[in-house]
Amino acid sequence: MALKRMDNVGIVVEDLGAAIEFFRELGLELEGRATVEGEWAGRVTGLGDQRVEIAMMRTPDGHSRLELSRFIEPKVIADHRNAPVNALGYLRVMFAVDDLADTLERLRPHGAQVVGEVVDYQNVYRLCYIRGPEGILIGLAQELAPA
Repeated sequence: MALKRMDNVGIVVEDLGAAIEFFRELGLELEGRATVEGEWAGRVTGLGDQRVEIAMMRTPDGHSRLELSRFIEPKVIADHRNAPVNALGYLRVMFAVDDLADTLERLRPHGAQVVGEVVDYQNVYRLCYIRGPEGILIGLAQELAPA
């Protein structure tokens, strides 16, 4: 059987409320919040008995989701939030936006900071990486109208 679809991308955070508000401002919708706990969950993750507060966020088109997780037990053991863009492993997720300048303006009060600079790529895309709450790295891309 072939791959059906990507269900979600997960990001572990310390402040679930701040992360929810940041991604809401970006345009994602809160689908739901829950606490996932117990031995069964630990069998999936390999962490043993666990307790995790999660929030599932959905993109406006309904095709993609972002799972935000705050681990209560076991405690978080590593912190990769300030890894540079060329670090190995999962690094960022890219979102398409209608107006990059407006998006940045709305996200700044939620802690967003541009990593390098906003760049136009061959008059096709306006792109940048930003760090959000807790240093979460995301990419933003605005498709430019043909001249």
